[in-house]
Amino acid sequence: MKEMMKNVVYAGLGAAFLTKEKIEELRSEFIEKGKISQDEGKQFVDELVSKSEKAKEQLNLWINRRVEEKVKHLNLATVDEVNELRRQIAELQVALNMKEGSE
Repeated sequence: MKEMMKNVVYAGLGAAFLTKEKIEELRSEFIEKGKISQDEGKQFVDELVSKSEKAKEQLNLWINRRVEEKVKHLNLATVDEVNELRRQIAELQVALNMKEGSE
C-alpha cells in the first residue's frame, strides 16, 4: 500500500518539478494522517528528492539535445567558425594595409 502511495505521488505531482519544501509538506501531511511513520517519512523525502533531482537532470539533458538538434537544422555558424572568420578577416586587413603601405 505504501509503495503504491509513493508511486501515485511520483506520477501525480511530476517528480521533476517538486521542490524540497513541497516534498516536506507531503511528508508532514502523510505523517499527520498516520499513513507513514517518521522514519518512513524521512525515507520518503530522501527518495523523492533524489528522484526529483534525477528527473530534472534528465529533463535538462533532453532539452539540451533537442536544442542542439534544432540549431544544427538551422545551419547556424558555430562560435569556432565565427572566430575563424574573424581571424581570417584580421589577416586580410593586415595584408591589405601592408599592400597599401608599399604602394
